[in-house]
Amino acid sequence: MKAIVYDTYGSPDVLQVREIATPVPGDKDVLVRVHATSVNYGDLAGRNFAAVTPRAFNMPMLFWVMAKLYFGLGKPRNGILGSEFSGEVESVGKDVTAFRKGDRVFGYLGQKMGAYAELLSMPENGPIATMPTTMNFEQAAVAPYGAMMALHFLRKAQIRPGQKVLVNGASGGIGSAAVQIAKHFGAEVTGVCGAGRMDYVHALGADTVIDYKREDFTQRGEEYDLIVDIRGRLPYSQAKRELKKDGRILYVSFKTKHLLLMLRTALFGGPKVLCTLAPGSREDLLAVRDLIEQGQLKTVVAERFPMSGAADAHRLVEGGKKSGAVAITFA
Repeated sequence: MKAIVYDTYGSPDVLQVREIATPVPGDKDVLVRVHATSVNYGDLAGRNFAAVTPRAFNMPMLFWVMAKLYFGLGKPRNGILGSEFSGEVESVGKDVTAFRKGDRVFGYLGQKMGAYAELLSMPENGPIATMPTTMNFEQAAVAPYGAMMALHFLRKAQIRPGQKVLVNGASGGIGSAAVQIAKHFGAEVTGVCGAGRMDYVHALGADTVIDYKREDFTQRGEEYDLIVDIRGRLPYSQAKRELKKDGRILYVSFKTKHLLLMLRTALFGGPKVLCTLAPGSREDLLAVRDLIEQGQLKTVVAERFPMSGAADAHRLVEGGKKSGAVAITFA
C-alpha cells in the first residue's frame, strides 16, 4: 500500500509518498481503507518535533519529555502522521461484531497516528464509528479530533443553558467545535479570532465575534460564566476581570503554572481555573456523531489535497491562512 511517510524531522518537504507493508489486523481489529485524513497541529508538531522546544510545547515539561520519547529522539519512530480518518471497512477480525466489510467509518487514532496511509488497523472498541449519514468522507475525516476534545472540555466545565461563554481561538479545530457545541448546550457564545476568519466563526453560530488584533476583549467590561482559552496564552490576571465571581477559565493547552493556579483557586476561591485532558473515547465519538446527525455540529473543509500534495497541505496549515479544515484525500 501507499503511505505518506517521513524519515527525518524537518520542513513539509520531508513528506514523501512511498510503498510500505500492509497492516495485518488482529482478531478484534478493523482494517480500514482510508479515503481522507486531516492536517492539524499534532501533525505539524510531529513532523518537525526536533524543533519543538519545551517552551514552545503547549503542555508541561513532563508531557514534552514523554512526547519526545514517543515521537523519537534523533529521527521519527513511527514515520506516518495523521490522527483523524474516514473510509470504508476493508476487512474485520474473526471476533469483531460491531463492523462489517463495506461500512463507512470515521475515527481518531490519537498520538499513535498512522492515518496518512491507504490502510490502517485499529481495535474494534477504539474511537471508531460508522460515519454520519449527513457527511462526505472529507467532512467526516476532519470532524473527530476537535469535536471530541471540545465536547469533553465543555462537559468538564459543567456548561449550562443561558451561560455566557467566550472561546478564545474560535476558528481552529477545537475552537470551532467549541463554539457550536456551546450553542447546542444553550449558551450565548462570543468567539475571538483573526479578522480574516470572523465571517467563518459567525457562520458557525457565534453570537458575537471579536477580532483580537483590533480589540482586547479583556477590556470590554463583560462578565462571562466560562472562558475557553484554546492556546493557553491568556493570563489569569486578565481573564478574571471578565469572569463572574463563580466563573471559570478552561485552559485547553496549559503549563505547570496553570496547574498551580487551578490548585490555588480551588483552595482559596475566586474565578476557577480548569485544566483537563481529553482521552478521546469511543463514547465521545458516538456523541459527536449524534450531534452531527442532529444538525448541531458541522465541519467546513477549506482545502483538499491529494497524497502527492501532503507537503503543500502542511505549508498551508503552517501558514495560518486557512478558514476551515484541510483534508488529504486518497484516490
